[in-house]
Amino acid sequence: MSDESATASSPEPWPAPLPWQRDWLVRQLREGDRAHHALLITGPAGLGKKTLALHLAQALLCESPQADGLACGACAGCGYVAARTHPDLRILDLWKFEDDGWEPADTILIDRVRALVDMTQSSTFRDGRRVAVIAPAERMNAAAANALLKTLEEPPPGTRLLLASSHPGRLLPTVASRCVRVVAPRPSVAAASGWLAAQGVADPASALAEAGGMPLAALALAEEGGRAERSAWYDALSQPRRLVPAAMGARIDAGGKDERKTRLALALDAMSAWSSDLARAAAGLAPSRLPGRSAALAALAPRVATIALCRYHRAVLFQRAWVAHPLQPRLVAEALLAEYRTLFP
Repeated sequence: MSDESATASSPEPWPAPLPWQRDWLVRQLREGDRAHHALLITGPAGLGKKTLALHLAQALLCESPQADGLACGACAGCGYVAARTHPDLRILDLWKFEDDGWEPADTILIDRVRALVDMTQSSTFRDGRRVAVIAPAERMNAAAANALLKTLEEPPPGTRLLLASSHPGRLLPTVASRCVRVVAPRPSVAAASGWLAAQGVADPASALAEAGGMPLAALALAEEGGRAERSAWYDALSQPRRLVPAAMGARIDAGGKDERKTRLALALDAMSAWSSDLARAAAGLAPSRLPGRSAALAALAPRVATIALCRYHRAVLFQRAWVAHPLQPRLVAEALLAEYRTLFP
């Protein structure tokens, strides 16, 4: 593997600050050197935890911070951080650098953690601090997580470790216990809707509802291609007797391995939102994720086997949690669709 220190630590552009995170960052920075060396930032997927960790890292490495501690965005340190080339920063995410360029990764492997540990044990290049961001932290494999333990327990002076996780329960207990767990801030509906509107989302309220109130997830859902694909899945789920699992599975079985996993993730998200709101409809409640589909959900509610529906929803969530790992995307979707049909005796 090529040396990542010689290039940007990810092909992703530096994210813009999220307005609802500012006060949280200020409070954390106010702690100064009293702050714990390792934070585990938790919260649902799509809330912006990685963005939060990255901007905290930038503030910690800023050479001319603002009065509230936030990064100035103009100094050399901020420039290096934004370019992901700061020598005292390591970002371990789901990208890996191979000889022919950047590729998406399913897991964070031990060699990347070893490079992080080496960075913490060497002399700093600029301001005496070293910062590492690991997001999503639960995607470290066991060897990588174990390699991080000594640094978590006995960090060199000036070292800050920022872990972000949507599923902290999947972290090794020995890793989680060495961190201070903090919850990422969640914006109000008004704040999230306003931000989505500023990003050009035409119907921010619907996108936010479908995403379960998670603004970054809502932004991704608002993309035109994904919106049309999810609509096709909702149409199919609304007619279980006419649903043909093989036909819907064929929608997933296109493109390369990564594209098939992306299509499966989209399908699983649609099944999760649908089954969640179908359970609400069966209980006499209004849908929370798909208010525009309330008529179809209400028509199905009297026919569904409620206990079996709850088991089905858990099965969908389980498959969504493991979607990045080796699997057969089409077969996963077809099995879940076949199970869905059995909910309507």
